Amino acid sequence: MSLKARITDDMKAAMRGRATPDEAQRAKETARLGTIRLLLAAIKQKEVDERIELDDPVLGDPIIGGIVEKLIKQRKDSISQFQAAGRDDLVAAEQAELAALQAYLPEQLSAAEVEVAVAAAIAESGAASARDMGKVMALLKPRLAGRADMGQVSALIKTRLAG
Repeated sequence: MSLKARITDDMKAAMRGRATPDEAQRAKETARLGTIRLLLAAIKQKEVDERIELDDPVLGDPIIGGIVEKLIKQRKDSISQFQAAGRDDLVAAEQAELAALQAYLPEQLSAAEVEVAVAAAIAESGAASARDMGKVMALLKPRLAGRADMGQVSALIKTRLAG
């Protein structure tokens, strides 16, 4: 099953969940449904812009993963800004959207697995200083995309190459 099909099925399930008599469950499903619809709209926009179909799991899932990562990054930025402004109500809404979106990311790598991948990429690229960081990132980005926070990977590479 492609990721797009799974997202569509989840949307249908959330729509059915809104019909429950339990008010708290209905509110939760309504928020989740809104997030899923937002994701599907972003996917559709990508399909229209690039004139492609993202139904194929092999070709579409990595692109959809990138869309999910972008939306997650937006939510994290919003959460930090809302926290700085003291808007706890908006923080809670963004965190709920963040949780709904994270369900569509592949399984995340552990810190030890990321360190092993970084060490292997540094050795493979022959990087010796911080100037070679681009080479290492070019190797790691396709390998770790969606499975690790690339900001943390970048920081780890900097510390490895500096030390």
